[in-house]
Amino acid sequence: MSKALTGIRVLDLSRVLAGPFCTMILADLGAEVIKLEPTGSGDDSRSFGPFIKGESTYFLSLNRGKKSLTLNLRHQEGKSILKQLVKHVDVLVENYRPGTMKKLELDYPVLAEENPRLIYSAISGFGQDGPYRGKRAYDFIVQGMGGMMKLNAHPDGPPTRIPIGLGDITAGLFAAVGILAAVREREISGRGQMIDVAMLDCQVAILENPIIRFFAGDTPKPLGNTHPTISPTGGFPTKDGYIIIAVGNDNHWKTFCQAVEREEWIIDPRFITNAKRSENMPKLRELLEELFGGHNTAHWMEVLEKEGIPCGPVNSIEQVVNDPNVAFREMIVNLRHPVAGDVKMSGLPIKLSRTPGRASVPPPILGQHSAEVLESLLGFTKDKIDDLKQKGVL
Repeated sequence: MSKALTGIRVLDLSRVLAGPFCTMILADLGAEVIKLEPTGSGDDSRSFGPFIKGESTYFLSLNRGKKSLTLNLRHQEGKSILKQLVKHVDVLVENYRPGTMKKLELDYPVLAEENPRLIYSAISGFGQDGPYRGKRAYDFIVQGMGGMMKLNAHPDGPPTRIPIGLGDITAGLFAAVGILAAVREREISGRGQMIDVAMLDCQVAILENPIIRFFAGDTPKPLGNTHPTISPTGGFPTKDGYIIIAVGNDNHWKTFCQAVEREEWIIDPRFITNAKRSENMPKLRELLEELFGGHNTAHWMEVLEKEGIPCGPVNSIEQVVNDPNVAFREMIVNLRHPVAGDVKMSGLPIKLSRTPGRASVPPPILGQHSAEVLESLLGFTKDKIDDLKQKGVL
């Protein structure tokens, strides 16, 4: 069965997280992704632990479904090969610091001369233009500069990083959206274009509620496990863990109070409306923590779910990967790597009805597909490939 992006070929010059996350999504959806890696060392993340039989789990988690081609872009023959490859691909993705590809004489204007239909996606920390253009960026820096760390804290607590590469991942997601939009537009115009995605821009874009609240005169502050305007919503300790509840309106509040046998709260003037509950949330939190602390999480889940109150446990990673709904939705997949063996990782969350994507091909060994790609796309002979290897081009 063909996938949604079958027939789209992507040349992936990116490394570590933002770009590889983008191209992994494209690969899962059916694109042929050729991962171009530096000769000898490969993607930087190949050296990031922990390791399984010498293979980086960091690299494995982001590069399934791709072909690995090693190429030295500082060598003139390496540059020539890239220009030849560009003629045979639809999309190029890179996440170098702005200016790097121009120094290599391989930036968008140069490569668009080789293939006017090329869609060139550049992911960077702060964009291809602007005052921060040349500044180095990492996820931690962008989470801080984008306001995320300041919000992700308890009142009077220190700014705290969200413990995933959110700055990189959101950039990868927005880049994938931009690529698909450009592919669609190319069907009309017949022309490619450049896509400029900045990590900081993406952090600002996902601050949907805090930014509009600021301009409305309500500057967001760290709230910990409490929602700023819908109460009670958040996490509360139980006898054996935590439970999350989301009481979305006044009718839900009445149902909730009846379910937990606290009917007097329904008419309490401090809690009678959502606005009042939000205003008096510190006191309401005290009462709810006392309530929920009397039983374990499973008890409260049963009580609240019976009445249709949105709720859920606060799971550990172990509980997440063993969750029956996660398993049913195929969100944990097992891929057999030629060196690492069976490797479990998260799956594809996009479920298409006719052309479903799937995480099914293991990540490549460094340079695993160099000969295959150069023979099939450029017609290189075995002797030529051997010569390029001896020169340090491959």
